[in-house]
Amino acid sequence: MKTEEIKELVARARAARKNAYAPYSHYAVGAAVLAESGRVYAGCNVENAVYPSGLCAERVAIFKAVSEGERALRALVVVTTNLGSPCGACRQVFSEFAADDALIVLASARGNRRKRFTLKDILPDRFGVRHLKRRPRAER
Repeated sequence: MKTEEIKELVARARAARKNAYAPYSHYAVGAAVLAESGRVYAGCNVENAVYPSGLCAERVAIFKAVSEGERALRALVVVTTNLGSPCGACRQVFSEFAADDALIVLASARGNRRKRFTLKDILPDRFGVRHLKRRPRAER
């Protein structure tokens, strides 16, 4: 992936982070996903007083992409103050729509630090649709 494409994704995630609703954790997160179509979808974390009802920025961005018809994602960028990594649920949701070599970039809010991974790096031996295929009756 080109450096300019990554910079654009970081900028979109940084802009989304400004809309984060994080009155409880005070941990604002912005995310952006790049679809195979070339379109970018951004999201921010949205908290709720009933904590499990909130949603991570990564899943907001992914669900926006999927709700617009995207089914293949190439990259995910997450912007936090301290290079926070996607939670397990976000990794699993991303894996539903991304290949093992999909890029994940963690970027600091100020833009001076970055880490790069592939999906396989942060979610090896992932669970997926291949595990749900029906087996012949004799194997059950």
